[in-house]
Amino acid sequence: MNTDHPDLIHYKKLMHDLQIKLVHLQSHIIRNELQLLIIFEGRDSAGKDGAIKRITEHLSPRDIRVVALNKPTERDKNSWYFQRYTDYLPSRGEMVLFNRSWYNRAGVEPVMGFCTEHEYQRFLHTVPTFEQMLMESGIQIVKYYLDISKPEQHKRLEDRRTNPLKQWKISPIDQLAQDQWDDYSKARDEMLSRTHTDKTPWYIVNANNKKRARLNIIRHLLQVIHVDQTQENNGHTLQQVDSSIVFPFSESHLTDGTLYS
Repeated sequence: MNTDHPDLIHYKKLMHDLQIKLVHLQSHIIRNELQLLIIFEGRDSAGKDGAIKRITEHLSPRDIRVVALNKPTERDKNSWYFQRYTDYLPSRGEMVLFNRSWYNRAGVEPVMGFCTEHEYQRFLHTVPTFEQMLMESGIQIVKYYLDISKPEQHKRLEDRRTNPLKQWKISPIDQLAQDQWDDYSKARDEMLSRTHTDKTPWYIVNANNKKRARLNIIRHLLQVIHVDQTQENNGHTLQQVDSSIVFPFSESHLTDGTLYS
């Protein structure tokens, strides 16, 4: 007997249908030798892990990779900044998901003092060119910024501290996430403003509701890759993305209250 709440049953059914389409998406990528890079950024506890898990959990592990790098080594620090990431870029027929990426230099690093002002400014100046080079080489880049409110982050960080199954997520930086909320907001706004381009746009995800965020990220991903699934849809129609949950960044969002401050 299924004792799940009706809302949870509905969520599981929607997710199941979307994950079937993700299998078709992966087949499309393999068949056409595409290279897909998906970048997930956002505040601590914004839901990046959960979104990535739902995307990858039924896909072929041979043709998809999740990249979540540890702190840089001394060699990394003495190398070209992007060098430590280039080994992880997708090859033909492959999807790669970055759980945080080179955008650490636009968020955590300047806020925590892990890079100099010159390094920070140089990154913001050069990253659009770097991403354009990747696009011109055949790598399609999709960038998501998961945005949550300060009270929601507080609730999720508290859950990490008390839930024994989430202890691995706790880091020293988490402890400062709330104290330095305004600094992270300023860094977020600067990053979005200076690295959002026509070819590699940022998509904002209102992630205060995890389940709605996950469903709409997958719907959006299926749309932006332009997969023709008419032959493989098994009768399932792809629902439209909720534009209040996932939407392209605009400069107006910095002042109109769309982003959590």
